[in-house]
Amino acid sequence: MNDQLPLFREAFYRRERLSVPLARDFTRKALADWGAHTRADDVLLCVSELTTNALRHGVPPGRGFRLVLFLHHPALLRVEVHDSGDGTPAVRTPDGESGRGLQIVDALSDLWGVAERDPGKIVWCQFAVNEPLPTQSVRGEPEVSSVRV
Repeated sequence: MNDQLPLFREAFYRRERLSVPLARDFTRKALADWGAHTRADDVLLCVSELTTNALRHGVPPGRGFRLVLFLHHPALLRVEVHDSGDGTPAVRTPDGESGRGLQIVDALSDLWGVAERDPGKIVWCQFAVNEPLPTQSVRGEPEVSSVRV
């Protein structure tokens, strides 16, 4: 791959349970298109955790979240989940059925963090992946919806 802009895909999802498997499928397709297979299982699990967290804690009623994928040379994948909710996510001690999502992201990704946006936040993680196949930037079509993020 040459020194072009990063490969890029994004999609918008509504505040509903079906959004998590849709985001996973979107990511799986992007990874396949880009030939980034070496850590696909880790990436998909982290996408599941971050999108589930956005739905449970970061997306107010009537809004949604945005999933953004960047593949930078030399084969660095960045996953971002944008939501409009308050708070700063942090790894915490699990209690009962919850609290493990960011522990999983912390364990599987090479790096993760939280960035501000107005309104809300961006929770992101990064992975070193194998060299991608395409040589040009690709932009996925976000879902059309009247729901504001």
